[in-house]
Amino acid sequence: MRVSENILISSLTTMRLGGPARYVIEIEKPEEIPDAYEFAKTYHLPTYVLGAGANTIGHDEGFNGVIIINRIKGITDIDEYTVKAMGGENWDDVVEHVVNKNLTGIEALSKIPGLVAAAPVQNIGAYGQEVADVLTEIEVYDTKTNAFCTLSRADLKFAYRKSILNSTEKNRYFIISITMRLKEGQMPGPYYTSIEKYIADHHIADLGPKSIREIVSTIRASKLPDPKEKASSGSFFKNIYLNQTEAEKAIAKGYPVFHGKDGYKINSGWFIEQAGFAGKLLHGMRVCDTAALVLINESATSYEDLAKARNEIINKIYDKYGYWLEQEPNEIINTPIGKQS
Repeated sequence: MRVSENILISSLTTMRLGGPARYVIEIEKPEEIPDAYEFAKTYHLPTYVLGAGANTIGHDEGFNGVIIINRIKGITDIDEYTVKAMGGENWDDVVEHVVNKNLTGIEALSKIPGLVAAAPVQNIGAYGQEVADVLTEIEVYDTKTNAFCTLSRADLKFAYRKSILNSTEKNRYFIISITMRLKEGQMPGPYYTSIEKYIADHHIADLGPKSIREIVSTIRASKLPDPKEKASSGSFFKNIYLNQTEAEKAIAKGYPVFHGKDGYKINSGWFIEQAGFAGKLLHGMRVCDTAALVLINESATSYEDLAKARNEIINKIYDKYGYWLEQEPNEIINTPIGKQS
């Protein structure tokens, strides 16, 4: 367990905003987890668990608490179809491992930035696949009972970008590992338009896991900025989900409604593009011209700059189309101990 003081949150997150965290603790072994929480308890400080910082925004005032970073590594094949990955592993390395076994289930989640532990928290998904589809259980440390335990997929109550881990039980569990059950075969259709177009344009017949991973990786590279090169937190706005009645009304208005296994939805980026934001610089934040869901920190120096850009987009979309956009990244906010959010 490594303890550091006064570390800028901007150096720990890919949006590169945020003042100093009072303490940062890096965990490399599960047995160090209770010690980290005991450290915070001793100094009466709140905690915030952080991974690669790809889906997290810091505030200018920093965090008067303890940021705990998961550095626990390891990928293990339990059997032919079951893979266990430790929380501190890079997510895309796990996808690559699974695809190299020629198993399907997460190949469309290729190149999503972040660590394994973040995957079940917000039920990461892309191009019709979600972690919830394959996850069987997670190992955690329960800060409420101060004990190690296992939670099943049913326990996590998955929904779109949601689980108990970022809602009813937020901040309660430290995720040690996840276990996934994959299968042979290929990802079923219908595929997203961008994948269908790539398949048609390149006359691809093989739609196995390796091929889909290559297609998705190429598409993402062409549209999404690399957080290592351009400061961003990936998709900044969640897509809009609709019930059947809402979908019918949206279709009647000419909006591009996609109907997949998880219901009806509209890509929020479409509204942002239609409203004329694509490529625009707003308070130092650039709306990505190839993927309008992404905000790039080009010259913003404060959380206030980000908030102004975000709110300008949200208000314009509501005024013009009647939909409220919802922010996807989490925020590190100072809260009194016992009232962490």
